[in-house]
Amino acid sequence: MTDPTPTARPVATTTARPLATVHGYPRQGPDRQLKKAIEGYWSGRTTAGALHETAARLRRDTWRLLADAGIGEVPTGDFSLYDHVLDASVMLGAIPDRHREAVETDPLDGYFAMARGTQEAAPLEMTKWFDTNYHYLVPELGPDTVFRADSGKQVREFTEARALGLTARPVLVGPVTFLLLAKPAAGVDPGFEPLTLLDRLLPVYAEVLADLRAAGADWVQLDEPALVQDQPASVLSATGRAYRDLGALTDRPKLLVASYFDRLGAALPVLAQAPVEGLALDFTGPAAAHLDALAAAGGLPGKRLVAGVVDGRNVWINDLERSLSTLATLLGLADRVDVAPSCSLLHVPLDAAAERDLDPQVARWLAFARQKTDEVVTLTRGLGGGADAIAPQLAANKAALASRAGSALTHDPAVRARCAAVTAEDTRRPQAYEQRAAAQHTRLGLPPLPTTTIGSFPQTTELRTARADLRAGRIDAAAYEERIAAEIREVVAFQEKAGLDVLVHGEPERNDMVQYFAEQLTGYLATRHGWVQSYGTRYVRPPVLAGDISRPKPMTVRWTSYARSLTDRPVKGMLTGPVTMLAWSFVRDDQPLGETARQVALALRDEVGDLEAADTAVIQVDEPALRETLPLRGEDRPAYLAWATEAFRIATSGVRADTQIHTHMCYAEFGEILAAIEDLDADVISLEAARSRMQIADELAEARYPREVGPGVYDIHAPRVPAERELTDLIDRALKAVPSGRLWINPDCGLKTRGWDEVRPALERMTAAARRVRGNLPAEG
Repeated sequence: MTDPTPTARPVATTTARPLATVHGYPRQGPDRQLKKAIEGYWSGRTTAGALHETAARLRRDTWRLLADAGIGEVPTGDFSLYDHVLDASVMLGAIPDRHREAVETDPLDGYFAMARGTQEAAPLEMTKWFDTNYHYLVPELGPDTVFRADSGKQVREFTEARALGLTARPVLVGPVTFLLLAKPAAGVDPGFEPLTLLDRLLPVYAEVLADLRAAGADWVQLDEPALVQDQPASVLSATGRAYRDLGALTDRPKLLVASYFDRLGAALPVLAQAPVEGLALDFTGPAAAHLDALAAAGGLPGKRLVAGVVDGRNVWINDLERSLSTLATLLGLADRVDVAPSCSLLHVPLDAAAERDLDPQVARWLAFARQKTDEVVTLTRGLGGGADAIAPQLAANKAALASRAGSALTHDPAVRARCAAVTAEDTRRPQAYEQRAAAQHTRLGLPPLPTTTIGSFPQTTELRTARADLRAGRIDAAAYEERIAAEIREVVAFQEKAGLDVLVHGEPERNDMVQYFAEQLTGYLATRHGWVQSYGTRYVRPPVLAGDISRPKPMTVRWTSYARSLTDRPVKGMLTGPVTMLAWSFVRDDQPLGETARQVALALRDEVGDLEAADTAVIQVDEPALRETLPLRGEDRPAYLAWATEAFRIATSGVRADTQIHTHMCYAEFGEILAAIEDLDADVISLEAARSRMQIADELAEARYPREVGPGVYDIHAPRVPAERELTDLIDRALKAVPSGRLWINPDCGLKTRGWDEVRPALERMTAAARRVRGNLPAEG
């Protein structure tokens, strides 16, 4: 299999006209048909056959749309019923032992069991896909893992596209990235490195490539985004070996190795010298540095370059003139240059033209997946025929960019003056944590191992219907508000009955933890159809942060105060933090992120002050996005963490010592930001921990984190109710890392996506487990 001097096959030269392509496209359909079909199958309302028929129709519609727009090579294999990394695990036979029987008995149900879990088997861990808002399912591997090729999905979808008469390119997760994304399976030494399985994995990739070649594939794309992160020499060496071996195969398609989300750094020359026929590189944002790096590396002689010059992750229109200039420069650095977005368009909504409620002047600044596809096609025409070939598009684009730059929405003098006036005293609480903790314990009077939830309770069909009825005018505001009040009464009464110590109002009035606030802040725009996939069938509508941010009036005080009036127990005020407000929005790209974060932080500071003035003793400012927004390359991280933690402190540092500030994070690997977590200076932090079996608690203990911690004991992302013994075991495990005087008991995350039939017994068991463990604690003194 290993040829010491393999060479790539020749590709078409620069005399060929450039090609427009994309790496991937949103999966859901214009009316989220995929979500509805999958959830219908889960509930038993539809059959597996109906689900597969819907999925096949969505794939066909997408490929035809792309081809009609002018895309010359459509991607296949990017479509998924849940997650493309889970698809890769299935393709490679990397099935955890606890799910193997289910997969072999019924592949579809077994697939969903790996994603969602069952009462008998926990799901795969879920975490963020690099620094995006998409979540993938983490492969579980060990020294005994046996890989087996199963290319059925990949071949079938490629064949479907070919049957439509289209040129298609299968897209697979690359072998190095697959192993770097994996974790040691349960029972495996935590120090096990999945990359040691590379030589065992490559023959399986060879089988898949051979199958695709036999099906007629000319090119196959292997995605290696893990290489844009800082990687040690051992990973770079493994990458070189992997592509040397794959390049030496005789029975394979041409290989296009793709990276995105940032610059490759030291991995660029490794891939440039590999015996593969093409590279796909990101040239947007920080990855614009690829232009100079590619020139310094001697270009890509004899290779195809797919240039990602249209930002695939944000919603702003492209600067066509600048991108065309970049493409023209690249023509001299590769034998063939084709045009693409920077990454899969999975991360943006489908069609900005559907947003008819937006101001037309603002709407012309936006580009969703369809518009980005058009931009790619336009740039391809310009690259092949010169600027004159797209002169009308260039003129319209220049006018739209000027409109945005000169808009009053993007420049509010009062907001900018307030930001400039922030002092060092505004960024720190005056009292040390120890002093604050004593004051808070006196005010709150909580028992050891206090129990709480993260914020949201189930968003029932009745709540969603009431919200829709209000929008449609079928009920008035008074009727809607009474429905919200009734839900809060039910949520508070249940929490008291279940024995929770610190309550929440349940957030029934909130459609989304970011959108709810965005709709009440100036500078934000809301969409009606801007859905993007978060994970599985969970879709969100990120708001568009288009201008300067301010808060016209209080946003949360009314319903928090109402909940407080119903109980003698503390009720948390619930806010979304400044970094998450940016990360879970499509944020403006015309000023530094730190400036935008400061604007949001000052608006939240006003809200925190109003909650405290209303006698709210506990205020939670959630920052689940702090880790996911961490730059992928280490040299960029200190600056990011400096402005991110400062923004949180600006929002929270104006309160009294006896007001307890909580924060929450989820879905991430926290080890790299433990110092930043401490720098937030929150009094209590709750974290996702159930699926990882308290790994974060151990990491916090090792780092000697000095404040209170609530590592989650109830995995709310799986449709299962944990047994009380399971919860007790997790609490006991947490107590080995965190002293009882600093340990909180809570779920992993908010309960919005779960049903009451799960939430009631799960929280009752959680509080019972906490009481059981509390009763076994040694007496003080």
